[in-house]
Amino acid sequence: MPGKHVSGIAEQTCRRCKENSAVLVVRTEPLCRDCFVKYVHTKAIKRMESFRVRNSAPDQQRKILLPISFGVSSVSLLNILDHHLKTQKSKTGRTGFALVVLFVDATGVGRSPPDKALLDLAKERFPEHEYTSIPLHEVFDLVSEDTSLLEILPTISSNKSLPSSERLPVLLNSLASATARADVITILRTRLIVEQAKKLECEGILWGDSTTKLAEKTLAETAKGRGFSLPWQIADGESHLGIAFNYPLRDLLKKELVAYVDMADPSLSPLVHEPSKTANQLSMSSKNTTIDDLMTQYFESVEANFPSIVSNVVRTSGKLEVTPISTSTPHCSLCSNPVTDGRFGIHGWGGDQEDGLVPSLTERSKGLCYGCTRSIPRQSANGDGA
Repeated sequence: MPGKHVSGIAEQTCRRCKENSAVLVVRTEPLCRDCFVKYVHTKAIKRMESFRVRNSAPDQQRKILLPISFGVSSVSLLNILDHHLKTQKSKTGRTGFALVVLFVDATGVGRSPPDKALLDLAKERFPEHEYTSIPLHEVFDLVSEDTSLLEILPTISSNKSLPSSERLPVLLNSLASATARADVITILRTRLIVEQAKKLECEGILWGDSTTKLAEKTLAETAKGRGFSLPWQIADGESHLGIAFNYPLRDLLKKELVAYVDMADPSLSPLVHEPSKTANQLSMSSKNTTIDDLMTQYFESVEANFPSIVSNVVRTSGKLEVTPISTSTPHCSLCSNPVTDGRFGIHGWGGDQEDGLVPSLTERSKGLCYGCTRSIPRQSANGDGA
């Protein structure tokens, strides 16, 4: 199994090179360390075909943004891309693109965020790239022209002088559940990354989502009531946010990347942020468990013995067709996903479960999709509750 040394594996020969002893089994195939590292690199780079040197102009360097959270996936992708760019330069004298590494500082927000000290370690390990760090609350400054985001809560919209560093706590403190808070943090982080990519004139964004992460996202977003947005969230290509998304690790399981982190030379483990196990165990047994936590726990257990299930979820969701959108298509005020039929809020998608309730004018004016209405309840949007 990827990421685990199997008993007796050293007695087997690598199936690819036929020379070295195998150190682990990857989807029934015994591989040595070198062939496994090559396997991981090949899986990722084949998704980067459009960024080859021959597709770039010699006099104009393309810039691509890589958001890094210091999990195993984003750290692995940084290492893979760094190796890929060095290979391109050694062969052709130039690279197909320049990499901009972005760290979103969520200190004081969410659960056990990584420390900025890891960014300094990354700069030392991979000094050839451009690095930038930005606090999460600056999303309110970067999307200043999008007044709908600022008007989600009356407390924010009524006080225009409220600094962005205070807007974020006001918004998060108004949410009643851990799932809602985690959902809103993820949405704002994505919007901040997109706006920063545009500000830095990047051509696209390379997300470090593995097959496992994309499967988690598929079920989690569906459970949150945002399943309609999956074609825009998990597919390679132009996104609904006006910039290209690419998922180079979409063919690799998380457990394969965990093994890769250990087998990289030198090891990538010092760059990986791992929340304390105690905190995770407490979360799993308390009301602070989120939908994302449950999906992570489920797929990490499934991929250990049934990796094909994880892959099938991603392949199936990848067949969903993207609904054509135009400049006149309305977008959700929070997540900015297109709502192509104009059905906003609980009463657009809630069905019989909400028939006893009447939507308020305030809720309609906020323009929240069904999923975001679930995260930001009507009483919060109207300022009637905590």
